[in-house]
Amino acid sequence: MKHRNPTLFLLFTVLALAFPILLFTSHSSVTSQTRERRVNSNDESKSNDENDAGKMPAAEVVKVDVDLVTVDALVLQKNTARIVGGLKKEDFLLYEDGTKQQITHFSQDSLPLSMLLLIDRGGCLDPFGDKVHHAALEAVNRLKPVDEVAVMTYHDTTRLLQGFTRNRMLIEDALNRIPAHDEEADHCLNKLFADAADYMIRAGNPVGRRVIVIITGVTRNFDCLDGPSGKSAAQAIYESGSVVCGIIPKEMGQGLENGVMVWATRMGKLGGAPYLDIETLANETGGELLSDKPDNLNTTFQTLIDHLRSRYNLAFVSTNKKRDGTTRKLKVDVSAPAQKSQNKLIVKARRSYVAPRS
Repeated sequence: MKHRNPTLFLLFTVLALAFPILLFTSHSSVTSQTRERRVNSNDESKSNDENDAGKMPAAEVVKVDVDLVTVDALVLQKNTARIVGGLKKEDFLLYEDGTKQQITHFSQDSLPLSMLLLIDRGGCLDPFGDKVHHAALEAVNRLKPVDEVAVMTYHDTTRLLQGFTRNRMLIEDALNRIPAHDEEADHCLNKLFADAADYMIRAGNPVGRRVIVIITGVTRNFDCLDGPSGKSAAQAIYESGSVVCGIIPKEMGQGLENGVMVWATRMGKLGGAPYLDIETLANETGGELLSDKPDNLNTTFQTLIDHLRSRYNLAFVSTNKKRDGTTRKLKVDVSAPAQKSQNKLIVKARRSYVAPRS
């Protein structure tokens, strides 16, 4: 059954949503430090990947040290937002729950990317018009040959249109057959990110960097009742070790639609109505949301790719040897001498991880 247009509906029902009594089903738990890939042979895209020489075979399993915690860090100048390159391992300070950790692995732009593209097909407006489509294709073509891409679309439900592949022709084909926009459908972010986290853990390169890029005009929404809670979906994203980034095409009406959702979720929060906020996911994982008019999105995508390519890759083995599955806080900073030589710096990195279980 189709939902009525969710944005217009919220204009009249947000007060009722402020005091709901809701039951939610938790999504199956995963652990962030499980470095194992099992490609699902039942994925819709299997037939397209059978001749993809760059794809890992479905039966292949790769394992690495489950106690090794990896962190991506983007360093920018505070005043100019320019990328800061050339830093060394000793320029970084890394803390877990306030305790300094020894950085054992360090590199910049040396690990392959596993990029999962999420494309919104619901709501009042279509964020994936011709100009955005073209910009996305250009962005994919700027990736390195070792980088892999998958495409997932969503509204009331999610659909894996193309599994991870390094074959750019398959990615182009997937982007050319994006399903039609359905303005009567919802933006079920809780179901989307639960599915995205699950797929990233199952199929993302276990020795690479995991990035989720969502193309949408709406950055918040209430949890859809027939899915896991937004809280458990967010937890799954954190456990997957993925960096969440967003591309927001700014068109006439987009600001209004998103503004309505932001206002509605704020009002609903007073009564405990759960929702998921993409900006929170980006902040917690060290990602970013970039927005501009569709005419300028080629440049916006280029900025995002440049930022992804410029991230430092840090890794450590925790001094806390308990394998208890707890969430541990992370803080990545740049040393005082490096700060002084570069002026004030901003570090974007994930703020937590989930310890492995015995």
